[in-house]
Amino acid sequence: MTWDEKIKDFEIFLRFERNFSENTLDAYVRDIKKLKEYAEEDLANVGPDIIGYENLQEYIFNLSKQKFSERSQARWISSIKAFFKFLLEDEYREDNPAALLEGPKLGLYLPDTLSLPDINKIISAIEVNSDLGKRNQCIIEVLYGCGLRVSELIDLKISNINFYENYIKVHGKGNKTRFVPLADYTAELLKSYIQEVRSKNKINKKYEDTLFLNSRGTSMSRVIVFLIIKELTDKAGVSKKISPHTFRHSFATHLLQNGADLRYIQEMLGHSSITTTEIYTHLKTEELRDVILSYHPRNINVTQ
Repeated sequence: MTWDEKIKDFEIFLRFERNFSENTLDAYVRDIKKLKEYAEEDLANVGPDIIGYENLQEYIFNLSKQKFSERSQARWISSIKAFFKFLLEDEYREDNPAALLEGPKLGLYLPDTLSLPDINKIISAIEVNSDLGKRNQCIIEVLYGCGLRVSELIDLKISNINFYENYIKVHGKGNKTRFVPLADYTAELLKSYIQEVRSKNKINKKYEDTLFLNSRGTSMSRVIVFLIIKELTDKAGVSKKISPHTFRHSFATHLLQNGADLRYIQEMLGHSSITTTEIYTHLKTEELRDVILSYHPRNINVTQ
């Protein structure tokens, strides 16, 4: 993808997941557009996927020589760090070149996850008596039950669902194809949606094979999926900031907690490197640490 595409995705993320004000949103996007200009003009058009820490450091140094205020400089760094953290979370990059911009300490990014009770609360908030509700229920179940990226969800084709053997063929990043198993429960929901809900729609000819459709009979956008999840989250009373990717993180974390092998999780998520998947072992380590602090007799004796 190009700078423009990822900047647009970043803007959507800040607007609908982070709820940034218009002024702050404009400032962050403007900062990244300046970085894009620098990458195109001074770095031989290097893309957001390969720009490195040294490039960012030099960019910040050059800006600092132009006598901008310390407050402006702090915001540039904040904008750049937020942008590359977003690319890391969106799995567009496997590293964060901006992580060291503020100092020598490299922080580990741990994605937010949902507990199973929270996921069930969100699903329970859906009005499944309506056709729209049944579609939205399928969307949440596929995000969580199959660990898909939002881009993979909205591009999912009916012809890529094998109900006989219960798996879906997913075209992921870099045109990589993977096969993800379908739970019987998820498969039955999808069958019902296709036969009883989707079949009623007036479908644009170009999207006859697209699984999830909007009211115009065309494919859904990332923004609509964000809005559906935000509305359901608010209705369910779940206070975390949740995006479509949160369900993917929860899918991986719950598999690991229940004993799944990390290599299998890597395969189902479509990670090219096991190091990307290993982030979920850190989540498990955090959980184990909380258990030890809460229940280990040495710690209990100290706190009593």
